[in-house]
Amino acid sequence: MSVPNHRTVATLGVGGPVGSGKPSLLKRIVPRFVDDDVSDGVIANDILTREDAEVLEAAFDGIVPSDLVAGVETGACPHTGIREDPSMNLEQVNDFVDRDPDLDLVVIESGGDNLAATFNPELADYFVYVISAAEGDDIPRKRGPGVTEADLLVVNKTDLAPHVGADLDAMRADADAVRDGPTVFTDCKADEGLDSVVDHVERAVLFA
Repeated sequence: MSVPNHRTVATLGVGGPVGSGKPSLLKRIVPRFVDDDVSDGVIANDILTREDAEVLEAAFDGIVPSDLVAGVETGACPHTGIREDPSMNLEQVNDFVDRDPDLDLVVIESGGDNLAATFNPELADYFVYVISAAEGDDIPRKRGPGVTEADLLVVNKTDLAPHVGADLDAMRADADAVRDGPTVFTDCKADEGLDSVVDHVERAVLFA
């Protein structure tokens, strides 16, 4: 896949509201990429801490080199660092490439409290937006830009749907109505739907 001329590695953006389960998703899909001989770097965005990056670094011990897992402290809403001014993230991506010129993919994670955590196309070649079924089954039909613009929508934590009265069939129908791209339903604890996420990303970003 061709990438913008300011970087030489493919990038995957993973965004979504706080609590949607993005780190849990990454903990399960990144090892699958590695199993498919895809070398990865991982960036976690936050406002003032590198806590998520430290959690992921520990989870990827022996899977991803520690110097290829980094946190970016945006100092403001994380959306700024992935959408309006992605320079800090691009600098980190290029630093990864300097460390490993044969790197295949950099995964860039960022949270946010609304449905607008979209990625600047200069930063992410492919954009996955993660929501939680526990947040309510009305999220897809509200047509937030994260839902409508993402290359792949992931409805996570499907195991919680019965406990909050969320109708997964309604979420699927609403997603199909407002989106042109695919939607995958996942339960990270039960390892459900994750292979489908990996397949969509690899076919679109790595093996296109």
